[in-house]
Amino acid sequence: MNRFIENNWLKACFVLLSMIIFSGGVFAQTDNCNCAPDEVLIELTAANQGALPAVAAQYKLIPTPLDQVGTPPTYRMRINRDLANGGTTQTPLQITAAMAGDSRILTREVNRNLYQVEKTGLPWTIGRSWSIGRSWSIGGSSKGYGKQWFPDLIRLDQAHQINRGTRVDNGQPVIVAVLDTGIDLSHPAFAGKLVPGYDFVSGDDNPSEEGVAWQGSFGHGTHVAGIVALTAPEAKIMPIRVLDANGEGSLWRIQAAIFWALNHGADVINLSLSYPNDILPQDNKALKRLMDFCDDGVELEINKNYPEIGNKRCVMVTGAGNGGNAQKVFPAALKAESVDIMSVGAIKRYDRFASFSTINSEQGSGGDEWVRFLAPGEDIISAIPGGRYASWSGTSMAAPIVAGIAALVKAQNPTFTGHQIFDRVEETGIDWKCTLTSRGYRIDTTRVDAYCALTNNEECGVEIENVPCPE
Repeated sequence: MNRFIENNWLKACFVLLSMIIFSGGVFAQTDNCNCAPDEVLIELTAANQGALPAVAAQYKLIPTPLDQVGTPPTYRMRINRDLANGGTTQTPLQITAAMAGDSRILTREVNRNLYQVEKTGLPWTIGRSWSIGRSWSIGGSSKGYGKQWFPDLIRLDQAHQINRGTRVDNGQPVIVAVLDTGIDLSHPAFAGKLVPGYDFVSGDDNPSEEGVAWQGSFGHGTHVAGIVALTAPEAKIMPIRVLDANGEGSLWRIQAAIFWALNHGADVINLSLSYPNDILPQDNKALKRLMDFCDDGVELEINKNYPEIGNKRCVMVTGAGNGGNAQKVFPAALKAESVDIMSVGAIKRYDRFASFSTINSEQGSGGDEWVRFLAPGEDIISAIPGGRYASWSGTSMAAPIVAGIAALVKAQNPTFTGHQIFDRVEETGIDWKCTLTSRGYRIDTTRVDAYCALTNNEECGVEIENVPCPE
């Protein structure tokens, strides 16, 4: 009996020791990074462009980059995990923290994970998907798709009398790239409205939705693309799969998808995805610089160029988040850093603010008012896989309405840059300069109006100013 107890005690100690050793190694590679566990992104200063081998050696990185973009380059580097050959168990966060103060390194960040805005279980968003009864589980129809509430509010029918998404200069359709979970390519809502896309998750040219109905994020991309198709019916949709069946992707994958979209003719890019800046204050540089350049070919911080996209330009639209608060999520909050991304919050029926929508205070953080647009985002009927239609709520649904309006403006004004499209939609919408009583602060933003944007009528709508905001 004593031998039995002794043997089992020894086994228990061995298992416990193994768990400690194993968990230490795993923790060292993952901790709370919420990022690719073996990668860091770095830029070197102009005077140290030849220092990459030395930097890699010092911080235990494999010297040959996994990838690089731009001039001067942003490098995607793999961490050396081979302990027998000078590797490390340090996390990406620990490595980027160790780089602080290194005069050779201009920026350093982790390869962040990004998520579908409506993904449930995230601490920084209020889930608005089917799992809490807010999506396509409640059904819909093709008739409901065409006759729902939001087109009347934004005067979409009147706008379609002017333009439906065909360029006035050459008769070609504007192209809207939808970077999401993929779409149901055979859905009737997309008949005659698609151009070839790409799957950056599987690495092939079939950007179809993958997953199981009623689980994960299945249907999100189809729903988002269906809203674009309704708002700009003569525009073409470029489906690009960047989020997996769980609604997750990575910063570098999004960047690669943006390059692909631009090089295949996209005029507007919709990004109904986000992530919080909860890791390092220097995060967002890689995506910020690319988006800054895509607008008008000028990157303001370090005069960085992107020969990968040449003279291609576009306007980018993204959901502001569903936190029900003012917490910044990215890439939407890049507007606070002088990037003309169209960040979109949500309203509901009767022109009332949606309680789940993220929106900043008029004063914001340092005065930055980064949620610049409001659009319908509650109970929006759109396509779902299997040729069906249903309702979903979230700023993911508001963003493609604005993307569709941007496509109409581009079609009517083919020479407009992203900056000019941004200004046109903002200046011709309805000003919401009012007090959000439920949150105790004022907001200053614009509820979009498609007809006013196409007629360039800055006095088209009635201002909501110096009163409580409609909620």
